[in-house]
Amino acid sequence: MGSDSQSRTPSGAVISLSSVVVVFLLLAAGSYGALIKAPTEATMGLIQRIFYFHVSSAWTGFIAFFLVFIGSIAYLRTRSLKWDWLSVASAEVGVAFFTVVLVTGPIWAKPVWGIWWTWDARLTSSFLLWVLFVSYLLLRTLVDEPERRAVVAAVFGIFATMDIPLVYFSIWWFRTQHPQPVMGKGGSLDPTMWWVLILCWCATLGVMTLLIRVRYRLEGLRAEVDALRLEASRNAR
Repeated sequence: MGSDSQSRTPSGAVISLSSVVVVFLLLAAGSYGALIKAPTEATMGLIQRIFYFHVSSAWTGFIAFFLVFIGSIAYLRTRSLKWDWLSVASAEVGVAFFTVVLVTGPIWAKPVWGIWWTWDARLTSSFLLWVLFVSYLLLRTLVDEPERRAVVAAVFGIFATMDIPLVYFSIWWFRTQHPQPVMGKGGSLDPTMWWVLILCWCATLGVMTLLIRVRYRLEGLRAEVDALRLEASRNAR
């Protein structure tokens, strides 16, 4: 059983109305930019507009999964359950964003490539990353004792994040159906498209932050309930 400080939910995890309004405005601005402001891509046409939330969701999912890595390392070093709360919250949110990636990708691919899916390096490694973190969440349900569950999940979470570099660099390391980078050095992305993409990424990062904070608070409350149940069972003996 962890200490009382580990089981206490931090008041800072409460979401303010102003933060919700800011994220809503970012989503509205990003949607306007993606659907209206950004120029229509000459080759792919309107379907290319899915790019803005497909890519930003992938980047945001990477960050959420990297937070699992940070939380897992921190838990193994400190044994503070608050880091485990961060890990599970980030894993659930990351899975949600990568589900968006795996759904929007085939919708975009079908009219452009003529196929819904192909098992190339980028798509396969992305699917594997999603499977790994779904497995992470399932693994947590198999262990009841909080400290042991946190240790097992931390080790698996660190292992699962090792797939992130493979997903990101796969289009450089392998020949894939997925297009080569259109951003950065040698990229051909229109400047307006670039700024719309960044705006959409800020919006998805805002959503990620809100969701993680809500899920983190829920995990803290769950730990409090478990502690009260354990104390009640001890007193009843």
